[in-house]
Amino acid sequence: MKCPDRGELLRIFIGDSDMHEGRPLYEAIVLRARECHLAGATVFRGSMGFGQNSIMHSSKILELSSDLPVVIEIIDTEQRIRDFVPVVEAMVKDGLVTLEAVEVIKYSSRTNGKENE
Repeated sequence: MKCPDRGELLRIFIGDSDMHEGRPLYEAIVLRARECHLAGATVFRGSMGFGQNSIMHSSKILELSSDLPVVIEIIDTEQRIRDFVPVVEAMVKDGLVTLEAVEVIKYSSRTNGKENE
């Protein structure tokens, strides 16, 4: 697959206890992105954060939280990301969803020890 020079970054901020149809929401979103053949998705788990309600979520031992922040990043072409946004909007009940233009420098993978671009 040829890598475009420009793309769109979809960033989704949710809690790790958020669920969708019996599975963690972050997992459901990534699986759906894969089903839609998007270029890639990554999930990051935060150690501290707060959202619209200003409730602090932390992994500190004295302030153990059951809802740590999670960020999902998905990058693809602008059109493919914009086509995926309604899917995310339907799945995310509480959270923040952002879009930003990105410049893709390199997109490659290793298959059988050989690098593919």
